[in-house]
Amino acid sequence: MDLGLLAICFALFIVATLYASVGHGGASGYLAVLSLSTYGAMEAAWLKQHAWCLNLVVAAIAFWHFHRAGHHVPKLTIPFIVASVPLAMFAGYLKVEGSVYDLLLSVCLVLAAWRLYTVGTEDVVVVGAPEWNVAAPTGGVIGFASGVVGIGGGVLLSPILVLRRWATPKGAAATSAIFVWVNSLASLGGATLSGQMVLDIETLLPFVFAVLIGGFIGSRFGADVAPQHIIRKLLIVVLVVASVKRIVGVF
Repeated sequence: MDLGLLAICFALFIVATLYASVGHGGASGYLAVLSLSTYGAMEAAWLKQHAWCLNLVVAAIAFWHFHRAGHHVPKLTIPFIVASVPLAMFAGYLKVEGSVYDLLLSVCLVLAAWRLYTVGTEDVVVVGAPEWNVAAPTGGVIGFASGVVGIGGGVLLSPILVLRRWATPKGAAATSAIFVWVNSLASLGGATLSGQMVLDIETLLPFVFAVLIGGFIGSRFGADVAPQHIIRKLLIVVLVVASVKRIVGVF
């Protein structure tokens, strides 16, 4: 393994550790790392599909940890997933470039980070899961957006869950983890159905090993060690990191 590949794997490990601590798969970070490396010359489909695969690994580990720690609320999760899966698959089926959308997404992420920073505390009362007629459309829109830009949707769903007081930061992490997993799988399914699958397993394996370790460490810390307000602060950091990546990608 050459030094360049080692550097990429280390960066992916750091990304997975940070994102998994808040229940995210890390696709935004993986895309940033790969885009700034020699793999940046690869087509958008190649980058998105490899990021989705890494999402599957990290989100699965994150969900297991947050679920085991008792933070998962199925009633909250199901409506978002049911609507998001078909639209994520449809978006993965399409052959689209997300440059313009990247800029809009970056603005949304920055605003969400700022709102999380300026309002609410760890003592904010959670009002509970939203009605289906609110959760399902929200999940559907996020699922489609995720398939377009090559992410799992955690960076979009988590701030909504926390800011609308539908979940605690750790509850949002649990729901986001399973949301990211199913949407990443659906997006890969759509890419397969449209004949766009271009996975390079030999390249993917060292990446998987790196994020596997990072995902385990990060999600274990987030689920079992960090208090709610720390998860909230980590979420702000993740949103800022993700937004910067997308802005750099546009310009």
